[in-house]
Order: sequence, then C-alpha cells, then structure tokens
Amino acid sequence: MAYFRNSTVNLLNLHYAIHSIAMYGGGAFYAVYLLKAGLSLPAVLASFALIVGGRFVIRPVILPLAIRFGMRPLMIAGTLIAAIQYPLLALVHGVGPMLVLLCLTSSLGDVFYWPNYHAYFSTLGDQEHRGHQISMREALAAIVGIVAPIGTGWVLVTFGPLAAFGATAVVQALGAVPFFWTPDVAVARAAPGAWKAAIPGVKLFIADGWIAAGFVVVWQLTLFVSLGENFVAYGGALAAAAVVGAIAGLLLGRHIDAGHGGRAVVIACVVCAAILTLRAVSPGHVALAVFANALGALSNCLYAPVLMTAVYNQSKRAPCTLRFHIATEGGWDAGMATGCLIAALLTWMGTPLSTTLLLPLLGVGAIALMLRGYYARNPVAIDAPEVL
Repeated sequence: MAYFRNSTVNLLNLHYAIHSIAMYGGGAFYAVYLLKAGLSLPAVLASFALIVGGRFVIRPVILPLAIRFGMRPLMIAGTLIAAIQYPLLALVHGVGPMLVLLCLTSSLGDVFYWPNYHAYFSTLGDQEHRGHQISMREALAAIVGIVAPIGTGWVLVTFGPLAAFGATAVVQALGAVPFFWTPDVAVARAAPGAWKAAIPGVKLFIADGWIAAGFVVVWQLTLFVSLGENFVAYGGALAAAAVVGAIAGLLLGRHIDAGHGGRAVVIACVVCAAILTLRAVSPGHVALAVFANALGALSNCLYAPVLMTAVYNQSKRAPCTLRFHIATEGGWDAGMATGCLIAALLTWMGTPLSTTLLLPLLGVGAIALMLRGYYARNPVAIDAPEVL
C-alpha cells in the first residue's frame, strides 16, 4: 500500500483521528446543546451563521501571520483555540454575551486551523494517492465517531455539560501533539496569480458550504427533535451512522485514483440527493430518522474523497496553496452563512423542517456539474493545469 509510505500524511491522519474524537463528540452536540440551552431553532441557525461570518471577517489576518511563522504553528494555535470553545459552550444559557463570546472563539479557532490544515495536507500529500489518503482519513474519522458520540451523550446526562465539554476540550488540545513531528511549510511573500487560481475551488466550496448548512446543521437539529431531545438517543444514532461510515470508508478513494473520478461523482451525488430526500420525509419518525442519519455517513465517505481530491490537487498546482485555501474557505463561509440564514428565516416563518432539508439539493446539483467537468479533464492524477 504505497499511500502508507508518506509518514507525514500518516501523522496528519493520526491528528485528524484525534481531532475527530472532539468533532464527533462535543462538536456533534454543539447545535443541539444550544437548543437545550434555551435558544430557538432560528437562533441556533443564526448563531452558526454568526460563527462563519466571523471567520469570513477574521480570515485576512492569516496570510501575514503564515508568511511570518509558517503553517504548522498556526495549525497548532487553531487546534488549541478551538479547544477553548467547548467549556464556553457549557456556560451558554440562552441568547446573551456568553453566546457571542462562544461564536467569536469558534470563529478564531476555525480561521487559524482550517485554511492551514487544507493547505498543509494538499502540499505534503501525494497527488497520485490522493483519493486513498483522503479515504483513509475519513475512515479513521468514522471509526472514532462510533465511540465519541455515545460517550459524550452519556457524560452529558450523567455528569453535566461542563464535564462532557471539558473532556472534549482536552481531546481537542491533544490533537496538536502529532504536529510536533511534522515539517513546517513556508509561505511565499508574493505569489502572482494565486487568487485567480483559487476561483475554481471557491466555486466548489460555496456549493459545499450551502450543502453543509442543511445536511449537517439543520439535520442535526431535526434528528435531535425527532428523538425527543434525548442526548443519549442522539449519541446512539450518531454512533450507528459511524459504523456505516467505517465500513464504507475505503471503497471510493481507490476508484478515484484508478481514473474513475467522473463515475465516483455520479455515485456520490446521487446517493447524497437520495439521502436528502429521505431525510426530508423523516421528521417526527424516529426509526426513519435514525436510518436516514446512518445513510448520511455513507454519503460522506463517498462525497468527501471526490470533492477534496479535486480541491487538493488544484491547490497543489496553484502558485500558493495557502492563498488558495484562504480563498476557498471564504467561499465555504459564504455558502454556509447564506444557507443557515435562509434556513433560520424559513424556520422563523413556520416553514416545516422537511422543506428546509431540501435546500441542499441545489448545492448537490452545482457540485455534480463542476466535479464532472474537473474529472473529465483530469481522469487520473496528473500534474496539469485546469479550469472549472
């Protein structure tokens, strides 16, 4: 298995597995805990729009800091700042100053972490094994996602939010440890054409952010409400989904690396659209909601490799990978914020959640068209320029 020979990618995937314990533990309870803490459904959705809006505003500071210090220190800082948000989450009681502080802290941690992580992974990964390496990452995340939500739900009910989210913060901070053995990546002071080269990735991430607003945030709230706002039942549903994701995790990456990216796009987007349709009819039906949630993990294992293989390969060919991902993350924020605000408005107007859950279908259609075009021009992992 040649794709295991890259020790840096192996360490990055170890980091991501630790990071995923926090993401699928306390992170998966983020929205639903805000609902239990006294926020209305529209207020929770608006809070997520505030977080990604804050990211959009703060993000320009990343480039000069990365030029000065490199990518690795910023990823470590982002990992540690993100840990702080979890104890703050436990202290939120309705709309107020603590909620605003939580949103700002979350924005800051994400801004330091995600653009640098994506740029780092794309720079140090292997283009010819990109699908395998991303699939391995997603499979590891799915495996740890089996235990994390069950444990978090149990601790929330048994010991309370401070214990549950405090433990999540510790795990999140431990995610910085693998970076101590990875190389730093310098960022050039000037990179002519870098922002223009990012336009294809920006378009992909706008659509992906729009999908995430409904597929992740709105759906988590819908599932939680369908399960009677029970933390343990919600954690169990997430764990069942992770089992499905772990089984499916390594199937599609090999398909992409073998030159079948276009076919993989069709499979991933058709499955995603079918699951969104199923989820739209599941609110209020416990068994159907749990089943639709489990299928969502399968969709992620199909969808993430086809999207991120294209994005990472584009960024590695760009004049500056970090500038590329700063721009694409801005696109994701725009799509996510717009999706959350529209969902908040529709929910406030009394629109059923079943209708709101169909909004991501627009993004799935856009992603399918763009990725099909990319893989038609890049059927195998080759180092040649392309434009979406």
